Amino acid sequence: MSLECVNPADLPVPSTYTQVVVATGTRLVFVSGQEPEDVHGTLVGRGDLSAQAHQVFANLGRALTAAGARPDQVTKLTIYVVAHRREYLPLIEEARVSLFGDHKPADALIGIERLSNPDYLIEVEAIAVN
Repeated sequence: MSLECVNPADLPVPSTYTQVVVATGTRLVFVSGQEPEDVHGTLVGRGDLSAQAHQVFANLGRALTAAGARPDQVTKLTIYVVAHRREYLPLIEEARVSLFGDHKPADALIGIERLSNPDYLIEVEAIAVN
């Protein structure tokens, strides 16, 4: 599996993601939206976006491992944030880097009104190629 991360010269170069990711591999891995719950289904960090973001990305890492994929094989993330505000970006990025390090898959961050549980502040889904 190989990934080619491309930031075209005629588009801005984002600091936290890549504009285009070209993946060559043999398997697609689709990870459902990961929620801020621990292994027992207990909400982590009620009212605390940072704690919830760290839990969500940790859960995403565990889901990838279970599928035989690695974080550096993720090609696309979709991040859903309740009542998103620009000042949330550093909190989300810190949690994201804890899983991905320097790897910057393509992504979309979408501000939404609510998630399936009113106490959830963030949910993240992913696509990987391995």
